[in-house]
Amino acid sequence: MPEVAGRVADAFEQRVREHEDAWLSPLAVRSYETGGRLREEEDECRLRTPFQRDRDRILHSKPFRRLKGKTQVFIDPAGDHYRTRMTHTLETTAIARGVARALALNEDLTEAIGLGHDIGHPPFGHAGEEALDRALEERFGRRFRHNEQSLRLAERLNLTADVRDGILTHTGPDEPQTLEGKIVRIVDRVAYINHDIDDAVRFGILAPEDLPRDEVELLGPTGSRRIDTLVHDLVETSSREGDIAQSEEVGSAMLALRTFMFGRVYLGPHARGEHERAHAVVREIFEHLAGDGADADAIVDFVSGMTDRFALSYAEALRR
Repeated sequence: MPEVAGRVADAFEQRVREHEDAWLSPLAVRSYETGGRLREEEDECRLRTPFQRDRDRILHSKPFRRLKGKTQVFIDPAGDHYRTRMTHTLETTAIARGVARALALNEDLTEAIGLGHDIGHPPFGHAGEEALDRALEERFGRRFRHNEQSLRLAERLNLTADVRDGILTHTGPDEPQTLEGKIVRIVDRVAYINHDIDDAVRFGILAPEDLPRDEVELLGPTGSRRIDTLVHDLVETSSREGDIAQSEEVGSAMLALRTFMFGRVYLGPHARGEHERAHAVVREIFEHLAGDGADADAIVDFVSGMTDRFALSYAEALRR
């Protein structure tokens, strides 16, 4: 058996190279031609590509496991069916990988970026990010962005350059350098808008008939139909243009849905109470840590790593 395993390992890289040359688009990143890691490693696995190793490092990391305790919109809600940051990550990754396959791009690279894109996100969704950013700016004169924190964690995991780039640029002003990274950037929005609609309806702050009629008629009446429409449009438009892009009509409809969600859900009447709660908890923890002399990096690492429930219990313990 050791001899057989050795022969398989010896041939693995060559078989992957031949498969990618035969199957992948000329625009795809090749698995063995990726940018390097920040630190040299002696124990390269001969039965996994560099991107497959990155995927496994993310999956087995503590920051990834903690995503299951970080909610998307609602703080520590009662009920088992609301999205968490982990379910969002898995849904985004699955959709993105399907798009990459349809466009003959590198699925493993797409998967690694998708799994790692939110590992630096703090508790309480965007409200938690906003609160941590505000406190950091007031105390230390610096900002917090979850994509930058995700990159910090990716650097600690010593991920490849293309995965690190896709994680950093999945949001923010800079575009990803790879088409695989661009897929995750768009699909992240496709996933969270439609899944947050589903959660908002379940929570009772939206009814299906509240959704904007024109956009629903174009994209579909259900979350699965809308995602299907958005994915098909993304694949067909990208194939025509040789870049990752949506058609103007469908892209505009998705942005209109996003604007609607900000007005009715993310910044709506219910969200204000949730945001105030999140801001108070993050501020209380931040001030306690800063008062004890912790530096900015230590505070960012500790607070952004918290789950919703841990942050709530930690703040409660401070009041005793």
